[in-house]
Amino acid sequence: MPSRTPSLEVRLRDHGISRREFLKFCGMMAATLALPASFAPKIAKAMNTAARIPVVWLEFQDCAGNTESFLRSSAPTAAEIVLDQISLDYHETIMAPAGAAAERSLEEVVTKHKGQYIAIVEGSIPMKDDGIYCVINGHTALDIARNVCGNAMVTIAAGACAWDGGIPAAGPNPTGAVGIGEAVPGLKNLINLPGCPMNVVNLTALIVHYLTFKALPATDPLGRPLFAYGQLIHNNCERRGHFDAGRYVENWGDEGHRLGYCLYKMGCKGPQTYSNCPAVQWNEGTNWPIGAGHGCVGCMSPKFWDHTTPFYERIPHLEGFGVEATADMVGAVAVGAVAVGVTGHAIASAIRSKTQPSGAHGDDTE
Repeated sequence: MPSRTPSLEVRLRDHGISRREFLKFCGMMAATLALPASFAPKIAKAMNTAARIPVVWLEFQDCAGNTESFLRSSAPTAAEIVLDQISLDYHETIMAPAGAAAERSLEEVVTKHKGQYIAIVEGSIPMKDDGIYCVINGHTALDIARNVCGNAMVTIAAGACAWDGGIPAAGPNPTGAVGIGEAVPGLKNLINLPGCPMNVVNLTALIVHYLTFKALPATDPLGRPLFAYGQLIHNNCERRGHFDAGRYVENWGDEGHRLGYCLYKMGCKGPQTYSNCPAVQWNEGTNWPIGAGHGCVGCMSPKFWDHTTPFYERIPHLEGFGVEATADMVGAVAVGAVAVGVTGHAIASAIRSKTQPSGAHGDDTE
């Protein structure tokens, strides 16, 4: 069974993290999970009393970008807080054991904590030629995934590659790469955190939600948590006002670019990508791609490498304003008409939300 240790708050204090910092973290987690601020004490209590959960982190066809995202959090680090609340028993990149000792660590978790551990998968799984394109200690990625994820309490697909194959699965996909859900169909409690890479804030919030409520968050029809993937980037983008007013960057480095105008004409995929990037941002809230002047490439979207390229060409038609409207049409209307258009866009968004209703997480992630 998962072991009990001194409270998380005590362990963090021993590492120089104050109670104020801990409570600030709990408040941030409540906000990320779209919960009222009043839930912060409940999160703090749960984090202090919950037993540590064994975690196995598998890496297959990947660039380790999601691992880097996890390790790059800071003060007090999400990694510190969550790692103090989970037992990361296997992770090829950061674990001390190697070779046979590492394999024993993995096998011990699977056998001793069957049905009680979390499996995090990073990277795609090759299916072509019996999976020979990714082999670890003589075992294919597919065999490892079936064994580890098939016996896990929860499986988390971290990043685009683990979700639907990502870049390795882009055409012509020579290795037959797929995501964990396709490689091992029927997995119990599969949660998808797409992105290239996924945002560590969302991974942390997912684990905090489970520790607090002993349940997984509600997901969309693609198995993505609604708290992180329930809104279009476009709805909360800091450049949205420029879009509504018809102010666009026309060329990289032009005056509009310097003034922070909308990047839609430069290929930004924010109007069709569901993610909380504008809210949580990156590098502990320092910035995010659109804020830094680069359009969204849609890396949270299905098969993004094939379906949202060319990255620097705009979406030909954009739903909203009650009709399909191009940026040229929007830019030509008067300010008063834009105000009417915003209402139409909100109505269109509401209609789209009807087709993707919220609901409790289930085993079906298709």
